[in-house]
Amino acid sequence: MAHYKNRDPNQIEFIEINYKEQLIPGTFEHTINYLIDNKIDMSAFESRYKNDETGAPAWDPKTLLKIILYAYSKGIIWSRRIEDLCRTNIIMKALTADSVPHFTVIADFVSSMKDEIKSVFSQVIIICADLGLIGKTMFAVDGCKLPSNASKEWSGTFKDLKKKQKKLETLAELLIEKNKENDKKIPSHNSNDDLDRHLSNINKKADKISTFLKDSEPKIGPRGKEVQSNITDNESAKIKSSNGVIQGYNGIAVADDKNQVIIAAEAFGRGQEQRFFEPILEQTEENLKSITGKKKPLKKTTILADTGYFCEENLKAADVKKMEAIIPDNHFRQRMESNNERGRYIGKEYKFTQADFTYHKKGNFYICPNGKKLSFIGHHKLIGNSGNKYQSKIADCRDCPFREKCFKRNVENAKRRTLYIVDSKGKRNYSEEMRKKIDKPEFRDLYSKRMGIIEPVFANITSCKRMNRFTLRGKDKVNIQWLLFCIVHNMGKIQKALQTI
Repeated sequence: MAHYKNRDPNQIEFIEINYKEQLIPGTFEHTINYLIDNKIDMSAFESRYKNDETGAPAWDPKTLLKIILYAYSKGIIWSRRIEDLCRTNIIMKALTADSVPHFTVIADFVSSMKDEIKSVFSQVIIICADLGLIGKTMFAVDGCKLPSNASKEWSGTFKDLKKKQKKLETLAELLIEKNKENDKKIPSHNSNDDLDRHLSNINKKADKISTFLKDSEPKIGPRGKEVQSNITDNESAKIKSSNGVIQGYNGIAVADDKNQVIIAAEAFGRGQEQRFFEPILEQTEENLKSITGKKKPLKKTTILADTGYFCEENLKAADVKKMEAIIPDNHFRQRMESNNERGRYIGKEYKFTQADFTYHKKGNFYICPNGKKLSFIGHHKLIGNSGNKYQSKIADCRDCPFREKCFKRNVENAKRRTLYIVDSKGKRNYSEEMRKKIDKPEFRDLYSKRMGIIEPVFANITSCKRMNRFTLRGKDKVNIQWLLFCIVHNMGKIQKALQTI
């Protein structure tokens, strides 16, 4: 039998290490070290320190930022684990010259750099532009829904929360009665310890709800109706995601088509992305101004977004900035199916759209494919648009042979067909223009590029880098963390670019 030299991996040894040699050129850690030491202006952080003449020395913001960015790039986003990494990881020791800040220092640094992180993010974008990584002609916008440090258990409307509080108070009363009965049967001071602890927890939960209801106001959604609040983090929201319903935030990002560099980013505590288009567009314009030096950097550029962003206001906002917006409506795939223009959708049952209904101007009504009348019932506002609403009679739809084609879902229980026609009142109808535009093959081909621009960005952040949740509470703090995620992504692009120089 062959005889090999014995090696014990558990052996502790004293070894000589040159920290500088651990940061190998071409690696992500070398990129972080080079950028923060040589390219990124950290003077924005200096105003927070007042220890020029007196006071203890503070941790260098450069050191703390290196720690956070490297840890995040490895999917380590909790401050206690980051502290452990500083103590045990040789690369982290090399980055920080063997610095081990307490986890509270790390947590406080992350949560307190609301303004400073925006400066760092902008500077990283400028570095990307200097390396030729940004095309500045086509962009895609979308949202990445991530859970946060908040529990769905503590979500609900004020009515729901009051109901939950009442249940907890009732349960507490029952436990008190049970305690009294047990005391009569078994007179021992230890007999009810478990019940007492359970009662204490229930009372704490009831008091928590009571305090929240007393100090807070109901949250009103974009449609004027109350939406669910959250006691743990009331700026977060219940959001439908690919992993089910989560309690968290929606990280919006705008990516450039050339190398998927993130140009603008912000986290919002809402699931619906439609209302975030304009603010993220403004941020994109401001960041591009610093890159190009132009007053109108978005002029003659193209912005791609999915159907969730389709509304009159968003299309108008893009047009005001002289952009070519490709934002399809919710029914564009159905129209593609009807014309047999998209192979993988052929075979699905065609559903009626507005184009299948005939309008009669004289009486202001529509006629459906079955020859029944849809009468005008008023002018309404719906998801950012205003227009006329038309409805059929329940009796006309009850035994209609076209129910399967007329109703999108819940066909058995659907009562009547409704049409909502955007009313431009003589003004330009951006929604109708977009419907006609997206039906043209050249614009559909352009829209097909959207997924290849923005989705790899979110895949890299959440899957490759494992930055797949927020650990902080409150929009401002969560936004800091989202910008840090995006900085890590963009620095990865810089890392690859520097390898070719």
